[in-house]
Amino acid sequence: MKSDNKPSVCVVGLGYIGLPTAAVIARAGCKVLGLDVSQKVVDTINRGEIHIEEVDLDGLVHGVVSRGLLSASTEVTPADVFVIAVPTPFDKNHAPDISYVLAAGRTIAPVLKQGDVVILESTSPVGTTEQLRDMIAEMRPDLKVPGVTGEIPDISIAYCPERVLPGRILEELTNNDRSIGGVTPRCARKALAFYKRFVRGECVTTDARSAEMTKLVENAYRDVNIAFANELSIVSDKMGLDVWEVIRLANRHPRVNILSPGPGVGGHCIAVDPWFIVHGAPEETPLIRTARGVNDHKMHHVIAKAEALVEAHPEAKVACLGLAFKANIDDFRESPARFVTSRLARKFGSRIHVVEPYAAELPIEFTDTGAVQIDIDDALETCEILIVLVDHDVFRVVPLAERADKLVYDTRGIWPDQPRVVREEEARLKLVG
Repeated sequence: MKSDNKPSVCVVGLGYIGLPTAAVIARAGCKVLGLDVSQKVVDTINRGEIHIEEVDLDGLVHGVVSRGLLSASTEVTPADVFVIAVPTPFDKNHAPDISYVLAAGRTIAPVLKQGDVVILESTSPVGTTEQLRDMIAEMRPDLKVPGVTGEIPDISIAYCPERVLPGRILEELTNNDRSIGGVTPRCARKALAFYKRFVRGECVTTDARSAEMTKLVENAYRDVNIAFANELSIVSDKMGLDVWEVIRLANRHPRVNILSPGPGVGGHCIAVDPWFIVHGAPEETPLIRTARGVNDHKMHHVIAKAEALVEAHPEAKVACLGLAFKANIDDFRESPARFVTSRLARKFGSRIHVVEPYAAELPIEFTDTGAVQIDIDDALETCEILIVLVDHDVFRVVPLAERADKLVYDTRGIWPDQPRVVREEEARLKLVG
């Protein structure tokens, strides 16, 4: 990759991170090929359209595709830089699954050439970048691979995790600081030169294992702090307190900043990444493991409270507000709202009405439950019970006059002026705690 020319780039994986990343790189003037296993995704992007919901992404993709800077394919071709942005889920035992990363490595290995840079962006357990390196070295013995050869390497391999917030991905891809971990310092410098083409934030170089751990630590930190808020909300329920009032007052302390509780923790990052640390050091991570347990338990606590409320009013129609894992996005991965609502739908059937403005249809687990999808206006007109699970803006702006006569279970604290009907109902039914 010559420093005076803009490199050609291949982004492997065109999901919630890969597609915005490919578009931002293309906006910087690089010719980008997006690689994906889905022909439908490829065709959508080649029409200048998008298959995910993200602020301003549609206009950006349309623009770079129209200018010939971004195209998509299911077949890999040679490039100067390869960016891997594929999923890294965990299995039923919470062990990390890096098979998609290794599959991406096997896909690009045949077309690698001298001077290429390979960058892994997928959130990964410590040591994954080295496993990727070793696989490439095995597949391409003709290449001098960094960390394996004793000579000047032919290619560079690095790890640089994304750290973005859904709904602000384009802005944060550009402006957030980046941690760039090289297999060797030389690899880190090569990757640094690439990221400086489109990142305004500070790019800090380190080794690959430290960069991998940094991403996991960032999300585990968030998970632990959310667990405190969620546990506090359960304690407040037991004591008959308003957790939102308690947090509001406690946060007036200059060194206290308690986060907001909710129905659990979702998304591919915070609900998943802490397990990668636990898996790597099971005996040394009691706090991180406990936080995961607290946040997972919160979903069941919400289900129990919601079920009791619905059972106490057998003729009432119920509206569950939201399925996404956070506000104003269409991402339902690991969503506690989705889990809670599907459980209620399986138990109460057609009494459950689902309001999710970012879903064209209900997910597969709602099939044959009898639950139906409606909009917020229909919910306010026809449903007596409202269960707030996601703090979408369209829910926040509902005035008290339209919900004052409703039974409301607000897991997000978006309606502090709501009459405390649910709490009184719980006291009467001895449901607190």
